[in-house]
Amino acid sequence: MSVLETVIWYTLGYMVMPLIFLGGYAATAFIACLLIDWLKLDQKTS
Repeated sequence: MSVLETVIWYTLGYMVMPLIFLGGYAATAFIACLLIDWLKLDQKTS
């Protein structure tokens, strides 16, 4: 690969990595909230 292609791929890679991590955290939080709401774990059963 040329130097320009290498720079482009590194730039794209380092820009996309945080989005992948943040997207994973957001998806996990969303699924957890759905499960909590579905299972009603936020209510006390006494």
